[in-house]
Amino acid sequence: MSASPSPRPLPHSPGRDGSAGHAAGPEARALVAALPWVARHHGQTVVIKFGGHAMVDDDLKAAFAMDILYLRHAGLNPVVVHGGGPQISAQLGRLGLESRFESGLRVTTDEAMEVVRMVLAGQVQRELVGLLNAHGPHAVGLTGEDARLMTAVKHYADKDGTPVDIGRVGEIAHVDAGIVQGLIDNGRIPVVSPIARPEDDKDAAEGGVFNVNADTAAAALAVALGAQTLLILTDVEGLYRNWPDSDEVIPRLTAGELTGLLPRLSSGMIPKMESCLHAVNNGVRSARVIDGRVRNSILLQMFTDDGAGTVVVPDDESDVRETTA
Repeated sequence: MSASPSPRPLPHSPGRDGSAGHAAGPEARALVAALPWVARHHGQTVVIKFGGHAMVDDDLKAAFAMDILYLRHAGLNPVVVHGGGPQISAQLGRLGLESRFESGLRVTTDEAMEVVRMVLAGQVQRELVGLLNAHGPHAVGLTGEDARLMTAVKHYADKDGTPVDIGRVGEIAHVDAGIVQGLIDNGRIPVVSPIARPEDDKDAAEGGVFNVNADTAAAALAVALGAQTLLILTDVEGLYRNWPDSDEVIPRLTAGELTGLLPRLSSGMIPKMESCLHAVNNGVRSARVIDGRVRNSILLQMFTDDGAGTVVVPDDESDVRETTA
């Protein structure tokens, strides 16, 4: 009978006492390094706004789904609020309808609202729920209409101090997060489309709904849930200090500092930064704009020291990493 093959030697590194020991690979070291962050965040609710280029890149979509599942299995309570701007614009174009924006918000006619509703709830949400549920019965999709999760009133854009009618765009009036909290308590991952029921029951009875900016919806939901963190994925590295003359990212802002900057921001960043400001002014401990074009940017943010982007904290907050990591 032939002898059993001898085991392959493992790489060695000195032990604490100077004796030889086995060296952990980079994957093991990464897991060990993440443990303090996992322990810190265990049981916390984090609301993630999914948007930008990550929504139309298949690899980034798949990586995003895996990040969300990782958060759930690590003991966090992730809640996803998604946009759908690129998909809505594409569908409107196919139907010969114009895409127009005022102050960073989509002008939404009654005709366009039907497209918005179809794309958000019937396409974008279903695809994301499918990616999450490919790995088990984790995700449940819903819109702000369901169980009166979100009610809204008509929102007017501000153009040089003048209100501008932008159609069926809503400003959130109330959030009843009970249905979302119930899903969290049941171990599910809520995936929310930012469509709101009108606060006026007559308008609701006539079938009217509102298109709500996804950044705004995510911030309002984070507040209603008492979330620890709001993460907004976008197509830039963060808030630039002096765009377009500089690409230096501002790493940290207090609520007061951001308030002073808002009038000078580009129109596309205003809804995102206003959402961050609303969140931290109403109990969320931190809000961060991060680059969704970077694979696993959520995990880097939550479980390492390498998270980038711009974090907004309350005025009385002094330790950024305690609030965001």
